[in-house]
Amino acid sequence: VQLQASGGGLVQPGGSLRLSCAGSEFSLKYRAVAWFRQAPGKEREAVSCMDNKDVGLYYADSVKGRFTLFRDGSATVYLQMDSLKPEDTAVYFCAAAPSYYCKINGPTRRFDYWGQGTLVTVSS
Repeated sequence: VQLQASGGGLVQPGGSLRLSCAGSEFSLKYRAVAWFRQAPGKEREAVSCMDNKDVGLYYADSVKGRFTLFRDGSATVYLQMDSLKPEDTAVYFCAAAPSYYCKINGPTRRFDYWGQGTLVTVSS
């Protein structure tokens, strides 16, 4: 079971990118979906997650007010990233799990299904 993540790229500070995540063998509808990121030399961190609703439930403090997580009618999940900063540079991974894996304080356990990662580089 795989997830397909896309949308990464090179953007200048202050710019925007939209990442997308779709299930290749199953629908993401009604599932918890999360985005994680891992910067060089750092541990992977949770950026945002949603439960079975169509909007983000949890956002890391470092991205609150700048990133928005939402799901459209086709069950594709998007991470809209605005006002990007150089410290947002990382490989971003989407992951899926049963809906109760995401709570208001973030992911509660390791997610089951993962995408391949997409690189986001914020640099002038």
